[in-house]
Amino acid sequence: MKQNKKRVLIALVAIVVVSITWYFYSNPNFTEYDIPSDTSVSDSIPDVAPEPILKYGLPVDSFEITTSLVKKNEFLSDILLKYGISYNMIDRLARESKPIFDVRKMKRGNSFSIFSSKDSLRQTDYFIYEIDNTDYVVYDFRDSLKITRGQKKIERVMKHRKGVITSSLWNAMVDNNINVQLSIPLSDIFAWTIDFFGIQKGDTFNVMYDELYVDGESIGIGHIYAADFTHRGEEYDAYRFEQDSTITYFDHEGKSLKKAFLKAPLKYSRISSRFSYSRLHPVLRYRRPHLGIDYAAPTGTPVHSIGDGVIIKKGYQRRGGGRYLKIKHNSVYTTTYMHLHGFAKGMSVGKRVKQGQLIGYVGSTGLATGPHLDFRVFRNGKAMDPLKLKAPPVAPVKPENRVRFESDVDSLKNLLIEPIVLSETLNVSSSNDTIKTEISTK
Repeated sequence: MKQNKKRVLIALVAIVVVSITWYFYSNPNFTEYDIPSDTSVSDSIPDVAPEPILKYGLPVDSFEITTSLVKKNEFLSDILLKYGISYNMIDRLARESKPIFDVRKMKRGNSFSIFSSKDSLRQTDYFIYEIDNTDYVVYDFRDSLKITRGQKKIERVMKHRKGVITSSLWNAMVDNNINVQLSIPLSDIFAWTIDFFGIQKGDTFNVMYDELYVDGESIGIGHIYAADFTHRGEEYDAYRFEQDSTITYFDHEGKSLKKAFLKAPLKYSRISSRFSYSRLHPVLRYRRPHLGIDYAAPTGTPVHSIGDGVIIKKGYQRRGGGRYLKIKHNSVYTTTYMHLHGFAKGMSVGKRVKQGQLIGYVGSTGLATGPHLDFRVFRNGKAMDPLKLKAPPVAPVKPENRVRFESDVDSLKNLLIEPIVLSETLNVSSSNDTIKTEISTK
């Protein structure tokens, strides 16, 4: 009985569904999508709000912004009091800021910004101080003081530049509309092979490098990927390559551009005096700097140049170093050899010498109590302890890295010869930087 009732109920439901379906499909006034004829689909979709413009991570449209520079003898309190920040808050800010940025180190000429509310009160919500071209610190005065440090987005633009030297590398950069800061790292790369104080008219350079930008303004030079330099008719090249977690530069044959110095310029018996800023002079009997080391050795002991270079001074100091030679090895290092008994044959100002070449003999000329060599090393014109002179890495590209190195060189060499113009912006995985390419053969 129950089964019969169930069957009847199912049959009735089926009849109702079929009847409704037949009605709608047979009715000529029915439309499947009931949309007024004067309304389009696109009109019914709300507009997407534009992304807010941010500065220091804050939406600029939400604030009144005042930007200025720190003036001479202007302190933090001088700035903030003008914008309604109390002495108590300034004192608290100075104390709590120390782990992030010491406000006593604010510099004249650096930029700061005040972000104020747009209402009639014009309450100061944020104070932002730019530490340098990239880093800044944000002081949030809303509710409770919050201090955070941020960094601007850095854009790395890959550039290719060529130039012909007419007077100096610096002037060549200016003539070719190149950032003159490039001359410093470029000369450092070739410092061991080219004397940049002796470059000549007609020398040429060709370089692929990154220039760094923040807010559309250049802040310096990034990586130099490849470069070639023609000097005195000889060609030199350099390619950036990482080996054993160290990045250095090699020529196309895989040889390091840096050269090691000899450990010492002679065979000596002992060091009789070390580098000091206050040594009791053995002859004068008062204290004065001794900016070198004394190697005790018999008169006539051969003295050798510790590296390739050019003799820039040769002479005699009666109340000083006696007979001496000064050799410039590159744009960074020079060495001096003093109290010589005599010079090797052919030594003269302007002469090029090789590493290990005989340049003179140990003596006791000048102010000396006995035969020794007073040996001095200068780095960028400043005297340094010769015993702390670290030989740069000179290992060539290792066999296991040759395939990778040669592949890199081929790619970079082709770019130096025929640069490819790329306009797209690429993401850099290491940071928030972006990288573009800007190629010019000017």
